[in-house]
Amino acid sequence: MTQNPPAAYGPDELFDNLIAGQWVPSEDRSRNINPSDTSDVLGQFARADAATVERAIAAAKQASETWAHGPIQQRFDILDTAGTLIRERADQLGELLAREEGKQLKEATAEVLRASQLFKFFAGETLRNTGEVVDSVRPGLRVEMIHEPVGVVGIITPWNFPIAIPAWKIAPALAYGNTIVFKPAEIVPASAHALVCILREAGLPDGVLNLVMGPGRVVGDAISTSRDVDAVTFTGSVGVGAGVIANASAAGSKVQCEMGGKNPLIVLGDADLDAAADAAINGAFFSTGQRCTASSRLIVTADVHDEFVAKLKERMTGLTVGDARAESTVIGPVVSADQLKQDEEYIRLAADEGGTVHGGERVEADTEGYFLAPALVTETTEEMTINKEEVFGPVASVIKVADYDEALAVANRTTFGLSSGIYTGSLTHAEHFKRHSQAGMVMVNAPTAGVDYHTSFGGRKGSSYGPREQGRAAREFFTLHKTIYVNP
Repeated sequence: MTQNPPAAYGPDELFDNLIAGQWVPSEDRSRNINPSDTSDVLGQFARADAATVERAIAAAKQASETWAHGPIQQRFDILDTAGTLIRERADQLGELLAREEGKQLKEATAEVLRASQLFKFFAGETLRNTGEVVDSVRPGLRVEMIHEPVGVVGIITPWNFPIAIPAWKIAPALAYGNTIVFKPAEIVPASAHALVCILREAGLPDGVLNLVMGPGRVVGDAISTSRDVDAVTFTGSVGVGAGVIANASAAGSKVQCEMGGKNPLIVLGDADLDAAADAAINGAFFSTGQRCTASSRLIVTADVHDEFVAKLKERMTGLTVGDARAESTVIGPVVSADQLKQDEEYIRLAADEGGTVHGGERVEADTEGYFLAPALVTETTEEMTINKEEVFGPVASVIKVADYDEALAVANRTTFGLSSGIYTGSLTHAEHFKRHSQAGMVMVNAPTAGVDYHTSFGGRKGSSYGPREQGRAAREFFTLHKTIYVNP
């Protein structure tokens, strides 16, 4: 069956793509494996081919006119109901997410609640899509400026937030009257499938949201190259994002990409070191470090460097690694065997280049899983690979600097610019950092990871391309501006 509740996800269950309100099977399927226990299979999920994607795009295009010009109360009711259903099933969905992606259970449930909040917020935005009316400089004319739906939106999401990131793209797309072709990351299809089922249950009409699962090189490419897709929003790696930008631009589509970070957290000598250490542990290692906003570069002034590192090492001893669903677990598994291999290669390379690695070893558990102890790399320099490339795992490096000026310079010397943070008791340094940090999101005495659902999200440099996500800023991407002149 393709509409089982999360509790029924199991090895023999078949889950299909959704096109024009119909579940479409495929002979080609992938097995969804629990990274905490590789013997646990959550089901067999359909892998779409290019022809299936074309059918989904055609269905979205056919549904576009009716949905775009339908009553906004219908949109509000559907999004609001979806938010309620997600909240009511938070424990169920959190369990599914933890089992599928390996996120620690409390964090997984919190992610589900975040998705609920996003749908509730954008339900309200359906009623706040206001325009502007002004007098023309030409007598007798009135000027109306309004926002209309873009049309068909291709949504391509990553594996690290398998329900929250789809929610913060799907909810605004629907709120502003667009139809959708949705491709989740292939290794986490269950959360996406469950979310789509909830939206159908909430009353979403056939064809408005179409689900196509499978590999990015097939499904993602078919979406990003289609001239019948009016906009593409993507979150994922820099390499894949560059391809999406090129494909969508060539096809004439509007494009938005979020592509990662190498986020600095500066710790100055006048900081509350205990609070800073807690924030660094949170930002670097929670969610197994698999966050684009993770605190991966810890930039510490020399006067407190040794004391701060000692505090980090002490706190790391309390980070229990294990099954994501176990109550004692603080850090769940890495998401997959490939990701685990990548993390270990970066740790080895950091040591080869002269860093001192604390932790970072494989962890044995009661089940076969992808368990890795958090790794802290000290005695590093800016030139090391560990300080330039995004690892996307429970790995953080420490860079010792002389003072605030050097810390700021090091923080800004990166090709990324998503999130940055500073811990300091100096108002002068805090205010200066807010203005001079080259990041899209700046945190003062707070972790680099963690943002509110009603505020904008996005970065600079190689981290982001196109308009911001989330909050009221989302309207810029999901609508087109129209100026109308009226001679009454």
